[in-house]
Amino acid sequence: NIVAVEVAGYNAMSYYHMKQPSFLQAEIVRDGKVLAATGEDGEFKVQPLPRLQKVVRYSFQRTFSEAYRLEPGFDDWKKGRGNFTAVDLEERPQVKYLPRRVPYPDFRVNGPFRPVSTAKTCYDSRRPVKPVRFVEKAGTPLYSGFKKKNLEVNWWSMIQRIVPTNRTDVASGKSSQKVFCLNASDSMIFDAGLNDTGFVGLRVKCLKPGTVVVRFDEVLIDGEVSNTRYNCANVIAWEFTKPGVYAVESFEPYTLRYLDVIAHNGAFEVSAPYMRTFKNPKARLANMASSDTALERIFKAARETYAQNAVDVFTDCPGRERAGWLCDSFFTGRSSLLFTGSLESEHLFLENCILPDRFDNLPDGMFAMCYPGDFSNGQFIPNWAMWLVIEVEEFKRRGGDPKLIERFRPKLVKLVDYLKTFRNSDGLLEKLPQWVFIEWSRANRLVQDVNYPSNMTWAEVLDVMDRLYGMPELAVEARKVRETVRRQSWTGEWFCDNAVRQKDGSLKLSGECTETCQYYAFYFRTATPQSHPKLWKTLVDDFGPKRKDTKKYPKIWPSNAFIGNYLRLECLSREGLSQRILDESRGFFLYMAELTGTLWENIGTTASCNHGFASHVAVTYCRDILGLRDIDYVNRTVVFAPPENITLDSISMSIPVGKEFIRAGWKCVDGKTVESLSLPVGWRRLP
Repeated sequence: NIVAVEVAGYNAMSYYHMKQPSFLQAEIVRDGKVLAATGEDGEFKVQPLPRLQKVVRYSFQRTFSEAYRLEPGFDDWKKGRGNFTAVDLEERPQVKYLPRRVPYPDFRVNGPFRPVSTAKTCYDSRRPVKPVRFVEKAGTPLYSGFKKKNLEVNWWSMIQRIVPTNRTDVASGKSSQKVFCLNASDSMIFDAGLNDTGFVGLRVKCLKPGTVVVRFDEVLIDGEVSNTRYNCANVIAWEFTKPGVYAVESFEPYTLRYLDVIAHNGAFEVSAPYMRTFKNPKARLANMASSDTALERIFKAARETYAQNAVDVFTDCPGRERAGWLCDSFFTGRSSLLFTGSLESEHLFLENCILPDRFDNLPDGMFAMCYPGDFSNGQFIPNWAMWLVIEVEEFKRRGGDPKLIERFRPKLVKLVDYLKTFRNSDGLLEKLPQWVFIEWSRANRLVQDVNYPSNMTWAEVLDVMDRLYGMPELAVEARKVRETVRRQSWTGEWFCDNAVRQKDGSLKLSGECTETCQYYAFYFRTATPQSHPKLWKTLVDDFGPKRKDTKKYPKIWPSNAFIGNYLRLECLSREGLSQRILDESRGFFLYMAELTGTLWENIGTTASCNHGFASHVAVTYCRDILGLRDIDYVNRTVVFAPPENITLDSISMSIPVGKEFIRAGWKCVDGKTVESLSLPVGWRRLP
């Protein structure tokens, strides 16, 4: 038997892999005896692979794109055949091991993809190319990569100059065809059926030497696969130097629904592409059924989104970045337990955050905004570190490891001490440094000098530190912060986002108010429906997804998906407004589920259409529509209270709890709600 391992050592900064010396360490053991190993005494050999090295990065956040120059038998080494050109090895220092904690990914194959259209292409060398920082600035201290003049091939530019013409839909009778003839300049778009993540593969019979290029994306724009929709080099190129049969598959995982296979030159017979998926296998444990197929579709999209963003650490998106972002993780942590019945993925994510003694290029006490990752420019998000504190408390409530929570104590105390250095004479945080992030909307432009959503979050952090570690003086400060924010930010009608320090030293409100600022106020209890009833009624009645049509309150900047719309649903949940949540969830999410089968970063397709935090809508459905208001994994109790007077005939869910399941549901029969609840042994229902 032969074990063949492919290794990529990128030696580049990214948010996906850290820049560190690459290595391979492996052994085969039987009955306690090492049969083969990568050590100097093992029969381990290495040779370079036919992947081109000097190529453009895939994105600013990830490392390099893929381009290959192949000849028949290029992969014979995997089968113990052909010539093996071994190279010398270098021994690397011993590394520290961590428990894996999470299951191995799901590698099920999605495919073959369905052909949807064909076209001819032409190469326009004069066509303008969109400039992006990861290409234009590559090779400088802050941007790892190869300078443009040193590239072996620049597919970021070339793919933009391959222009399709005469796009024609594939006849329905050919949609099940599995092999296609592609001559020079032919293009064929395939549909994966949903926005999926994994390794793209093809079987290619090269009739005449040339290059097969695939470009891909999560959506189609005017029937075409965009080259530049969200600034990723969504392209893989295989140059076939001789006729023969080749089986090729990408080394890295990518996210796509649509894939355009192009014969740039040469002639080929190409199989319908497939994807070897890369997902969390436990996500499919949770299920939901409902009389409303829209809810089922949204739930499945949430589950799919989670599965693709929780292979190991929680990621923001599985395509553009594959980065372990804070704040995103607050929401994904909730959905993770719902889908998998386990805290293992969240434990892994949080443990990563405290492994470094400190983060390079960041202030002492500050957490990296995403990790593992490199931050040579010193960028961080103070708000995301605050969301981490809040997540740690929820992790504890979910039954998280007390030892891990205690390990967080000194680091969270140091974080709070660092943030305290930005308190002004009013006790509020002022001029927070670096990237002050509220959400992807106008709110992110109103962050200085005193940003009130940041201070609303800060007050909650102070309270959490008291609840976690017994620091009552911080709870006292939290009350004062909320009082000061109410006094300064409240205009009599809205909470204003920020105040600017004037030349005379006074603070002056900017006068700009965002929808999201209002949700921060209610979510972090700076305001309540009782303290601000008129504002609350206005938000409930006149805001939400319908406001884009009614256009009410045009001076109040609208929320985006991340995170304003989700905070809105959380605020509605606290007041038991299940019917409104049911109605609004369709408006917020159904079009996403229908278009990609996943849930998005923004309300439009301008960014990631597969964002891990968005899986939280499944938690909303479980809590607010099904009525499992509380699942206490520590005391093994549930509060099951189906909502009253809701326009839904039935809903049921199966939720994993360890190796067992909670099964709950209700249906309307003759105007009455009939409940069903099955709990694992040792669990009980509270009144």
